[in-house]
Amino acid sequence: MDKPEFLALLKERGFPDPVLVEYPANKGLDIHTHNFEALALIIEGSMTITTDGVRSNYSVGDIFHLKYQQPHEESYGLHGVKYLAGRK
Repeated sequence: MDKPEFLALLKERGFPDPVLVEYPANKGLDIHTHNFEALALIIEGSMTITTDGVRSNYSVGDIFHLKYQQPHEESYGLHGVKYLAGRK
C-alpha cells in the first residue's frame, strides 16, 4: 500500500491524521498495550509484532492493525523501522 491509499483508508475508518513513529535497529518492546486503536503503514525498515503467540512480520508497504489495549510485543529490524500510525 502507498501513502495516499493509506491516508484514504484512515479517513474511511474514522482515524485522525497519522503520526510518524520511529524505532532504532535491533530493539524492541516487551508485552504491552496502548490506550488507543492503531492502524499503521510501514514506510522504512521492518518490524515484527507478536499477538496471542502469533508473530507477524511487516516491511515497507505493509499495514498493521492493533485493537484498543491489545497485548502485543514488538521487535524492530536490522535497519529499524519508521511507520505512519493513525490512532483513535
